[in-house]
Order: sequence, then structure tokens, then C-alpha cells
Amino acid sequence: MPIKKSRTEKDSLGTREIPEEAYFGIQTARAVENFPVSGLREDRAFIKAYASIKLAACRVNHKLGLLEKRPAGAMAQAAEEVRQGKYDGQFVVDVFQAGAGTSFNMNMNEVITNRALEIMGEMKGDYQLIHPNDHVNMGQSTNDTFPTAIHLAALDLWKELKPVLLQLAESFEEKGREFYPVVKSGRTHLQDAVPIRLGEEFRAYGRAIRRS
Repeated sequence: MPIKKSRTEKDSLGTREIPEEAYFGIQTARAVENFPVSGLREDRAFIKAYASIKLAACRVNHKLGLLEKRPAGAMAQAAEEVRQGKYDGQFVVDVFQAGAGTSFNMNMNEVITNRALEIMGEMKGDYQLIHPNDHVNMGQSTNDTFPTAIHLAALDLWKELKPVLLQLAESFEEKGREFYPVVKSGRTHLQDAVPIRLGEEFRAYGRAIRRS
């Protein structure tokens, strides 16, 4: 059996061996160990949205003169490749993670950094020219980028979700007409309340979905 190659990365807690082929780094590796909760990974739409934020930040920071042209170009290319789905398998942090999304943010920063280093002909894990925090995450906070990515992903998925929700609303409304003759007791907390029609309940479900 061939021996798998690895590289050594270092942080404030010490060193870790990272698979040589991996684009994620030491922060991601620690997060995988710390949060082995569900085995679920982030959705493609969320990865695309987060990479879009990193791409925009890279362009703005370069325009402001905070990033040099060559590393900024490599970072932008790497972020665009992540947007296109070329490195989805590198996002290995569990969806149920502590820290308001910091672990996923670092997963994204490390993947973009190491791909950018590769584009520049440098070794993955050598963060002198491009650093996950200092450069890819420049001017950003997880408290901003994570909820922004959620909103962008929701807008992207809304195109698929809207027609399905409309069908669901129509189904509730149809059941509302079917069950309208059925009278039942309303409920207030755990007590019986005034009589209502079962159909009214189902029509209300349909209206709630349409409003959403």
C-alpha cells in the first residue's frame, strides 16, 4: 500500500499533519475533530454564496490597494473556481458547528488560500504570500459573512422553492374546501375553545404559505 504524503501546518495550538492533496488546512482539520456531530455538509448553494463573498472582498481589497495584483488575481481565480463547484469535496466541516460559523469560514479561507498558492506555483500550506486570515479574510467577520451567505443562498434556492410552495398552498386550499363541512373544537393552549371548521384551519395554512 502506497504511503500517503502529508504536509505539516502550524497554529497557536501546535502542529498537525494535513493530507498533501487537501486544500483545507489546520483550522479545518481541528474543526472536523471538534464537531463530529451529524456527518452532514454544507449545501452547494451555500458554498457558492460564501465563495461569492470572498471573491467580492478580494476585488474590493485589491481596488483599495490592500492586496497586491498577483496574489489578488490568484485568490480571485481560486474563489471563482470554488463558486463553480470544483472543490465542494474540500468543505468537510459539519453543518452543526459551534462559533457562529467560524469553522466553515476558515474552511473556505483555507481552500481559497491553498488553491491560490497552487495557482502561483507555491506549496500548499506555505502561508507567507497568502494567508487564510490576513488576506482571504481581510476586512471580514464571520458574524457578517455567514448570515450574508445564508441570505444569498436562500435567494438562489428561492427559484426552485417558490413553485413547490405554491403547489403546497393550493393543496391546503383544496383540503380547506373539502373539509369545510367538518366542525371541530378550536383549541386555546391545552383547552377546548369555540367551534371552528376544519376547512378554515387548512385554508389558513395555505394563506400563511402564500404570505411567506
